[in-house]
Amino acid sequence: MAGPQPSRPVEGAPHGGRTLGSRQLAAMLPDPSGARPAYRHLARAIGTLILDGRIALHVRLPAERELAAALGTSRATVTAVYDLLRASGHAHSRQGAGTWTALPEGRTPRGVTRALGLPDTAIDLARASLGLPERTLADALARVAPRVAEHARTPGYHPYGLPELRVAVAERFTRRGLATVPDQILVTSGAQHALTLVLGLLSAPGDRIAVENPSYPNALEAMRRARLRTVPVPVADTGWDAGIVESTLRQAVPQLAYLIPDFHNPTGCLMPDGERARILRAAQHAGTWLVVDETLTELALDVPAPAPFASHAPPGGTGQVITVGSMSKTHWAGLRVGWLRAPSRLVTELAAQRVASDMGGSVLDQLLALDLLSGADGGPPPDRLTRLRGQRAALTAALAEHLPRWTWQLPPGGLSLWVDLGEPVASALAERVLDYGVRIEGGAYFATDPGIFEQRLRIPYTAEPDTLREAVQRMATALADGLPPSAATRRPHWVA
Repeated sequence: MAGPQPSRPVEGAPHGGRTLGSRQLAAMLPDPSGARPAYRHLARAIGTLILDGRIALHVRLPAERELAAALGTSRATVTAVYDLLRASGHAHSRQGAGTWTALPEGRTPRGVTRALGLPDTAIDLARASLGLPERTLADALARVAPRVAEHARTPGYHPYGLPELRVAVAERFTRRGLATVPDQILVTSGAQHALTLVLGLLSAPGDRIAVENPSYPNALEAMRRARLRTVPVPVADTGWDAGIVESTLRQAVPQLAYLIPDFHNPTGCLMPDGERARILRAAQHAGTWLVVDETLTELALDVPAPAPFASHAPPGGTGQVITVGSMSKTHWAGLRVGWLRAPSRLVTELAAQRVASDMGGSVLDQLLALDLLSGADGGPPPDRLTRLRGQRAALTAALAEHLPRWTWQLPPGGLSLWVDLGEPVASALAERVLDYGVRIEGGAYFATDPGIFEQRLRIPYTAEPDTLREAVQRMATALADGLPPSAATRRPHWVA
């Protein structure tokens, strides 16, 4: 059944005329009676929310009278707030169309990195990924060698994926609480390949896609290349606001929505079960396909690994949920093996699309993946979670010692911290620490719109403890030595 039609956009308004409700905004702001003058206090708070991505760009702010009532203050105060926001470039107004959030001038997109010229002693913290122990890989290669020889007598093309691997992945979903058959599984060359296939089949240039802000940079780039219009949904340090997600789906009616609910990249947040059910219902009502990225699900450090997102849907309600998974974060990105779970009909259509550019993945890689998934419970290699906990502890201890003004929420799983620097210097710091032999990316790279999250860094804890401590010391030295007046325009080579 078709979802509701989008509301008529405001003339000249971007993104279909999305509006931030007065009560939603008031709940995000400090008590205006707590500081003087109140209007400056409120304007500064709203500006910070915009630059931190918790209020999206190109969103219409509430009418002055409505916001004044929600805040319990005078309309004159709100008028002064909006005047300051316009003067600082955080908002602009159009006659008859209201006041819209904006990005101040001088906040520029990312430019070109110098990372390729780093010395051998450099520490790369731009990639949140892990290696595979040599012994583990060697043992797996020895076990699969006879099976590779058997497959060598066949053509070796498997557009749907190796049949036995499809069975294994389907059984893993079933064990985790979501009944699945092999016909619902398509094996891909990694999770990014799965996402690209879905975007190519289910969207057209100009379609809207709801996406968390911040989000995984390579997924955002795939959306840009597909020429989709991103509709950002903020993810704060405390996680998602299901009400905002619901209103976004209701107002924008996007064709697709891309979510990372489990140890979200980069914030590390874990979506509560109740919010999952609410979002599933809202997406079903809007007719929106949900693309759920579960590549980090099994990296649960302080909580049990979550059940599949689609398992929270009411009976018969999982028809428009596509779940993406991969070996890259849990085992080794070098395998280039991922998968998606979707309705059988859609899997057939995606496989047909795949053969136009990729006749099938490596048989050797898929046999290795099957072997690794067959061990124990099919989760990450033994001791991996224990090592990650130790590396996370080493990183947080080093940050507390050398950079005590920086703050973060300890993630219950995943591979990285989302660190608040307290001031918008992330791009300048990332540029400067290249000279100190550390490659890291500022928060702006994870944003749906350029220029925000300038006070954030994603710091993976995937390196050894001594390496992490050394990286933190180098960053602290770079800060102490002083940063350039403004961030250099730079674009990272790529981030994992």
